[in-house]
Amino acid sequence: MEKLYGLWVDHEKAIIVSLIDGSHQVIHVESDIEGHFRLKDDSQPISPSNLQGNTIESKMDSRYRKYLKIYFQHIIDVLKEAKHIFIFGPGEAKIELKKRIEKNNILINNISGIETSDKLTEPQIIAKVEKYFNKK
Repeated sequence: MEKLYGLWVDHEKAIIVSLIDGSHQVIHVESDIEGHFRLKDDSQPISPSNLQGNTIESKMDSRYRKYLKIYFQHIIDVLKEAKHIFIFGPGEAKIELKKRIEKNNILINNISGIETSDKLTEPQIIAKVEKYFNKK
């Protein structure tokens, strides 16, 4: 029994569709990322803390990377039994997830495709995953 997984992902949530024996199951993984934003004024006064990289922005970036790592690990944990994985979604999250999978050196040979897509509803995501694997 081959487990096929399609995964729509952005930085806020992942919708994972598993296909097994003609039926599907949907799993939602929410990120705890509080929002990644830049300070309005990129200019910072020069001070010892700025030179050491201890700016507010660098602390926010560090926290963001930490939450992103945890979020991607949750997704990888769901995918651990997958034989084939199709990753799609808007933005860079799909590429970042692929890099995290490569870094962990697990599931890398199971990624069968990566594609850019718009934001989709859950029924659209399910249909896209079914269509992707039915044409293979």
